[in-house]
Amino acid sequence: MNADPAASPHIFDATQANFEGEVLQASLAQPVLVDFWATWCGPCKTLGPLLEKLVDEYNGAVRLAKVDCDKEQMLAGMFGIRSIPTVMLVRDGQIVDGFQGALPESALREFLSRHVQPAAAPAEEEIAGETVAFPAESPEETIARLQQAIAEQPEQAELKLDLALAHMRAGNAAAAEAELDALPANLATDDRARRLRGQLDFARALEGAPSMADLETRLARQPDDHAARDLLGVRLLVEGETAAGLEQFLAILRAQRDWNDGQAKKRLIAAFSVLDDAELVASYRRKMASLLF
Repeated sequence: MNADPAASPHIFDATQANFEGEVLQASLAQPVLVDFWATWCGPCKTLGPLLEKLVDEYNGAVRLAKVDCDKEQMLAGMFGIRSIPTVMLVRDGQIVDGFQGALPESALREFLSRHVQPAAAPAEEEIAGETVAFPAESPEETIARLQQAIAEQPEQAELKLDLALAHMRAGNAAAAEAELDALPANLATDDRARRLRGQLDFARALEGAPSMADLETRLARQPDDHAARDLLGVRLLVEGETAAGLEQFLAILRAQRDWNDGQAKKRLIAAFSVLDDAELVASYRRKMASLLF
């Protein structure tokens, strides 16, 4: 059961000495599953390999920290561990979810899907004895693949959420919203679904908005045109230039914090809820707080 770091870069042994840095601090950038286990625990022997398998499948989107409760009794005591296996998910330095006991693989997948989206891995193929990597599929290819998968497995509601996200990545906001509205209630409150709702709100704000070049021209002529700066910030966010977009909202906040009923603050808070970069969000939360308090 002891995790072999050489076997996977996403799995490691957590100790009291490295917990602060490798789990709490690291979770600001990447969620960390913490598995409290022991060598004598029967259910741990069932759960551990399943967790390791799924974490590897997530391809670095989440890491697995394994805590041997016999060796790390003080660490287990700090978290009030009374039965094992106990698993906790740490994100942004805080425990956000967890469970006790050995869950089946389907339940583990559902648990992870509420919080983490797998990272895409490039396709590989063995050709003439060499491993050749191919480019990741385009958003359109992803949509086609998911639509086929849904036709073959209509009972897999998670695929419909994946399709909604794929439509949004392809710039099909209306299609993404339609798929999102059709999700069952248990998936409508999924973290990914909530982030997508926020992204759709930003996309709607740009309906009929000027182009980025036009907005930049307006600001060059009149730097205190907060309406133009606000739309520029939204456009930058939607087009993936996250930090630059957030900077536009901060600029409005510095110049006129109560502009349009505090819209710059509202934009920042909405952006924090949809961004998946915990370190960037934490940095801009601090910047916003320094301007408000």
